[in-house]
This record gives sequence, C-alpha cells and structure tokens, in this order.
Amino acid sequence: MVLVGVLVTVPLAKPHLGAGASGVAVAVALAVIFMAGIFWLLCERKRNTRMTAAALAVIGLTGGVLAGLSPLSTAIAVGCVVTAAAGVNLPTETSLAITAGTVAAFLATGLAIGVPTEALVGYPFAWIGLWAFGLTRHAYLLRAEEAERTLAETRRAHEAETHAAALAERARIAREIHDVLSHALAAVSVNLQAAEGLLDALPDDSAELGRAIECIGRASVLTREGMAEARRAIQALRDDAEPLADQLSELAKEWEADANVPVDFSLSGTPRPIGTEAGLAAYRTAQEALTNARKHAPGQPVRLTLEFGDSEIAVRVVNPLPSGSDGGAKRDAGGGYGLTGLRERAALGAGTLVAGPDDGEWRVCLRIPA
Repeated sequence: MVLVGVLVTVPLAKPHLGAGASGVAVAVALAVIFMAGIFWLLCERKRNTRMTAAALAVIGLTGGVLAGLSPLSTAIAVGCVVTAAAGVNLPTETSLAITAGTVAAFLATGLAIGVPTEALVGYPFAWIGLWAFGLTRHAYLLRAEEAERTLAETRRAHEAETHAAALAERARIAREIHDVLSHALAAVSVNLQAAEGLLDALPDDSAELGRAIECIGRASVLTREGMAEARRAIQALRDDAEPLADQLSELAKEWEADANVPVDFSLSGTPRPIGTEAGLAAYRTAQEALTNARKHAPGQPVRLTLEFGDSEIAVRVVNPLPSGSDGGAKRDAGGGYGLTGLRERAALGAGTLVAGPDDGEWRVCLRIPA
C-alpha cells in the first residue's frame, strides 16, 4: 500500500514526469520500483529468502535514487518500507547490506542533485532507525518460533512419558493377573485331576459316579481353556502377543481337533503388525463364529479367512447351513462373546460386523481398520 501511494503521489511533486533528465529518471525509477515490488510480493508468498533479498535490494537502491531525485515528496517512504522489511525478514548481514545500499544510493544522488543538508542527514537516520526496529521485530519472531518448537517438544515428551507410564501400568496389571488368576486356575486344575484320579479308583457301579467323572473332565477342559485365555489377555496387555495370522492358524487347528471337523484357514494380503484392539476383535470374532458353527451346524466344514488390506483387515468365517435350516435361527450363543457384543466391539474400533445366511451358507465377516 505504501509503494502504491508513492507511485501515485511522487509524480505530483517536482520534478514532474518527463520534465527533463530528472523527470525521465523519476519515471524510470517508479517503473523499476513497481515491477520489483510485484516480484517481491510473489517471492514473499513462496517464502524464497534469496529472491526476496534480491527484490528488496533493487527496490532499496532505486528508492534511494528516487528520494534523491525528489526529496520533497513521499519518495522517502520507499526506503522506509525496504529497510524495515529487510530487518524483519532477512538475516542481519543481508538486511544491513540492503540498508547501506539504500543510504548510499540516496547520498550519491542527493549530493549530485544538491539535496538540502537536513534531508541528507535526516533520511539516512530514518532508514537506519526503521532497520533497527526491524531487527528487534526479527529477534522477537525468532524467539516466538523457538518457544513454539520448545512447546511442541515438551508436548511430545509429555505424550511419550504418558505412553510409557500407560505401558508400565498395563505390564503391572498383566503381572497381577498372571500371579492371581493363572496360579488359581492352575491350582484348580491340579485339584480336579486329583479328584478325577480318586473317583477312578472307586468301584464303577454307580451312574452318578460316571456323571461326576464326566463333570470333572469338562471342568478340567474349561480350566485349561481359561488358562489359555488368561495368557492371551496378559499378552495383549503386555503388547507382545504373537501375530494375528499365527493366532488364527492355531485356533483353526484347535477347533479342528476338538470338533473333529475340517477347518480350512487361508491368508491373503501381506501380513503386518496390527493394534491390540483390532487384533483382539478379529480373534474374538473367529472364536465366536467357530463356536456357533459347531453348535448350529455340527459336522459341517468351516472356512476361516484373514485378509490384509491397505488400511483394514477382514476376518471371514463361512460354513454350510445344515439341511433343513433356513438360517433364520439367531446365532448369539457360544463362548461368551455373542454376535451382539462382537458388533459393539467392532463399532468401538470403527469397524463393521455382518453375520447371516447367504446362498446356503452362514457367513460372518468382520472389517476393521488396522
């Protein structure tokens, strides 16, 4: 805006544009300042420091000449803008050189033209004062940027400390669970095995005795499964769980052995580490779907698929519907992780879970970002 004001008002002062050699020089100086000013604004937008310095140097030298040619006009404002802007935006050495060039161009022109002494002394002092003000502003901006960087580093350090504290707390909880739950379950398992051995030693002449032995056997199986689940939960808390593909592969083998039905596990995409929550949701979905398949379609083969996409994973469990079934029965029973709960777990992780009959098969599909 100041440069535009100079372009408008300087032609109104003496010497007038085109009036003799001085008038022609004023016209040329105004044209150079106009073009260099546009170039300067473009360099400022692109944050090109070197080109900005070059543009300011041209404007400063030309502005000094213009102030010498037209000392009784607003031409002094060009040098004011240049020296202040150089002090604010450029390194000290560069801004000093631009300020010195502006003063030198003015003094050389003013002495040649015969500018009054007060102008020869006053104008340089004004430009040097504005340059000093620009340096102060530049130092303030540097301190502000340094403070912002320090604040950002402090925040990152605080976040790292918070994350480390959370991991330490999770590890402590995992140790507590291991010490309390796993040891208790192990003790229960030992006592159940001892009770089963004592009952086996009794005469086999009672139906109730057989049922008691059968109940103890089921309790032993549930205890072992509970211990396995406890270990898996502890691994999740400690962030050292085995890869999801390996977990699902082992799960498929276990269910194939327990249910005596084929479970075909397949993997597509490139495996990668995934978050604890997404991995746990995927594992629970496969576990629940296999439980439902054994309960509602006993003896039917099952296909378990894990797919790794660019930004998500998908777990699919498919089994044929038993003959005479329309697939309308609600499958929300099993290992304690009903489909309703699995949908809620998937929603918490911004995922979706779809379960239902499709083309003679029962399909369960989980998609979750990971």
